[in-house]
Amino acid sequence: MQESLIVSAVFAAIVIILLIKTAVIVPQKSEYIIERLGKYTKSLGAGFHILFPFLDKVAYKRSLKEMVIETDIQVCVTSDNVSVEVDGILYIQVMNSQLSCYGIDNYMQAAGQLAQTSLRSVIGKIDLDKTFSERESLNQQVVAAIDEAAQNWGVKVLRYEIKDISMPESVQQTMEKQMTAEREKRAAIFISEGDRQSRINRAEGKRKEAIFISEGEKQKVINEAEGQATEIELVANATANGIKKVSEALSQKGGEVAVNLRVAEKYIEQFGKLAKENNSMIIPANTADIASTVATLMSVVEHSKKS
Repeated sequence: MQESLIVSAVFAAIVIILLIKTAVIVPQKSEYIIERLGKYTKSLGAGFHILFPFLDKVAYKRSLKEMVIETDIQVCVTSDNVSVEVDGILYIQVMNSQLSCYGIDNYMQAAGQLAQTSLRSVIGKIDLDKTFSERESLNQQVVAAIDEAAQNWGVKVLRYEIKDISMPESVQQTMEKQMTAEREKRAAIFISEGDRQSRINRAEGKRKEAIFISEGEKQKVINEAEGQATEIELVANATANGIKKVSEALSQKGGEVAVNLRVAEKYIEQFGKLAKENNSMIIPANTADIASTVATLMSVVEHSKKS
């Protein structure tokens, strides 16, 4: 009885050891590389798997998640011979676990080193000012350089981001002075442009004002001329109507007598005014002058009538 228990215990232990050696559970987003007698056999995805005991073994374990690699700070020299310190972050992902195991010894270290050398290369092609303004372009060039080489490693380079760019204190002070001078230059340009536009606006306003004033003066002269013309026309029409009525009155019976009387009245009236306006008394030398004057005027009227 005791011997049977011992055998059962040994058998159970052997089964447990076999399960430990053969049962494999692969987590989600992971792959295990299986080798049989030192040779690649297959890649195991997420789940429960049974291996051949003592023949198969898990040689490599690869995560298919996106991984972050921080590159060390390195000194780069720009095209204008300025030394800057640059560090960054590299994002990669294993796309082929078999190639990542057998294509290169350490793909993470290789990707990090290649990112540093590629960054030094692209920064050496530009000057210092562009290292700050063209970060996006630098990131894309680094990604393109690494991704081309990483295809043989079964790795995909997703992106690269420059974390910080440091420069010597003297260069930084020079750049600050340059930026200050540039800002002052832009401010002076803006002020001059504003003054120029203000002068243009004032000149344009004065020009339009002068045009409006001249248009007003022109319209005023036109209106005055039209008023004078209308006035002259009205006076002429009134005079013509008066002459016409006088002519009609002369042609009627008793018209000449009435005109004689009217002329005599006007003569006496005007003579009286003349006597009042002068200090000296004016008396005709011959009282018959009134009659002769009236006769002369009437002869003019008679001539006009005949005409």
